[in-house]
Amino acid sequence: MRIKKRLALGVRHWRDHVPLIEVLQRYTRSDLADDGVAGVIVGLVTIPQAVAYAHLAGLPATAGLYACLLPMLIYAFLGSARHLVVGPVAIAALLVATALSDHAPRYGNDYLAITSVISIQVAILLLLLRLFRMGGLVNLLSHPVITGFINAAVLLIILSQLPSLLGLAPISTASPGLAFSALWGELMYTNLAVLGLGLGSLAFLALIPTLLGRILTLALNQDTSKHPITRTGPMLLTMGAIVGGMAIDLTDHFALVGPVTSGLPALHFPVLNLALWLDLLPSAAIIALVTYIEGFSIGTALASRHREKIDANQELIALSAANLGASVSGAYPVAGSFSRSSLNVSAGARTPVSSLICAGVIVITLLWWTDLLALLPNTVLAAIVIMSVIRLLDFNNWRHSLRFYPQDAWVEWATFLAVLALGVEIGLAAGVIVSIAFFIRSSSRPVITRVGQLPGGEHFRSAKRHRVEIHHDLMALRIDENIYFANAAQIEAKLLRRALSGRGIRHLLLVCSSVNQIDSTGFAMLLRLNENLKKADVSLSLSDVKGHMMQRIDDANLANQLTGNIYLTASAAVRVLTSSPATSR
Repeated sequence: MRIKKRLALGVRHWRDHVPLIEVLQRYTRSDLADDGVAGVIVGLVTIPQAVAYAHLAGLPATAGLYACLLPMLIYAFLGSARHLVVGPVAIAALLVATALSDHAPRYGNDYLAITSVISIQVAILLLLLRLFRMGGLVNLLSHPVITGFINAAVLLIILSQLPSLLGLAPISTASPGLAFSALWGELMYTNLAVLGLGLGSLAFLALIPTLLGRILTLALNQDTSKHPITRTGPMLLTMGAIVGGMAIDLTDHFALVGPVTSGLPALHFPVLNLALWLDLLPSAAIIALVTYIEGFSIGTALASRHREKIDANQELIALSAANLGASVSGAYPVAGSFSRSSLNVSAGARTPVSSLICAGVIVITLLWWTDLLALLPNTVLAAIVIMSVIRLLDFNNWRHSLRFYPQDAWVEWATFLAVLALGVEIGLAAGVIVSIAFFIRSSSRPVITRVGQLPGGEHFRSAKRHRVEIHHDLMALRIDENIYFANAAQIEAKLLRRALSGRGIRHLLLVCSSVNQIDSTGFAMLLRLNENLKKADVSLSLSDVKGHMMQRIDDANLANQLTGNIYLTASAAVRVLTSSPATSR
């Protein structure tokens, strides 16, 4: 019995840290059938995307394929999002390309060694976020910042792929302005054959979902517009290009992927070069934040569809381990892929086993199909990248924010323009700074509302918006903001002005129902306000103070220094403090 209990406890312990164990305990043949189909479909679509994203990052095709192998396997075991597919994504590839462009020349252009360091730094940073419970740092990247960044990144990705689409030499997007100028100057040398194939590939990818949807609708006599087969355009295009390359020698007119090393990756550890690690740390920090936000948001969205929950802490561990796997296997930083995860769901996947099968497809490719990948024209890869990212463009949020919340619209556009003008890393940092500046600006201008009691009730509402009871000798003001160093002086000035401007005011009541925090500057301000009001023969009282704030008030000995008292509710304060009859207004 003791042995059984120990085994049960051991299984339970590992189940908490390895979610796949619980999945496998309830696994059925029906699950395997559905996961098998989904895994194969996602795997076949992943292959061309992986090669294309490696091309975007400026890395060998194998780096993209390796990013779909060990990282995907690790996340399948450790991730709490059952349908999330982890691997190479366009945004991470762009960030890696930027880091390589900035730092590779100083370190012998050893791209794979540099990406290995970036990946392990991303893994370490994500793990530190988990260990020190600092996941809230990702909130620095607000939704307007993320939206502006992604829109700008999409344009930079498209810009980086235009040379391959036109048959021109690659350009660096580290400086977008210079990149555009360089591209403009080379347009006269466009290879028309390459351009034709590239435009044809774009048209194919744009039209094939609709075409396949109509064919399936006619064949099955039902709406199949969202069938997973309609999303296999990259796979079909890749197969067509490979068949064309086998039938016709394309080397005279087209730049090809070229030889792709076959076999599984050899494990190695990143180089220990302190200068390199310090130089790459800012890039790794941005990639870590973007990776976590992208993976967590996609996982949450997919989980909500199936009434499941994901564990944010477990996701940090899983993504950290996945990027560690990328580091030691010759890949580059990975994240959750929205397109492949959505395809995984629509293809019928039930569990993370589909990712294991997807990884199996990648293994088969690395062992026996690499010769075929060598025949792929770069212009086809460019078309795949462009069509994959163009769906990420979203300006609807800006139009909505401009109408209802202009501050967010300005933050989004500031981030967008900063990324285009200054580059990815500096631009994103600038967007965060602008977002924080707007936050400080808005919170430093707190809203202070005079409130009164609703007739016949206990509730207090704005005197401007509701018909409430007002007492002439008491002014009840609600502070709709936390009280801290940035707004304490303004709150003090507004409270003094309003309390002393009213005729016959003997009591000032601060309704603190919207105050969640008061820092040391805020407490000092309240004591100073109390003294100034005392000189004018006006008492200061508080009400609706939240429980955790009462502890801080007791620690600061504020209650004993107030000329008034601290009341549980505003209505209780009014009953004690008022002597004049109420009037409605």
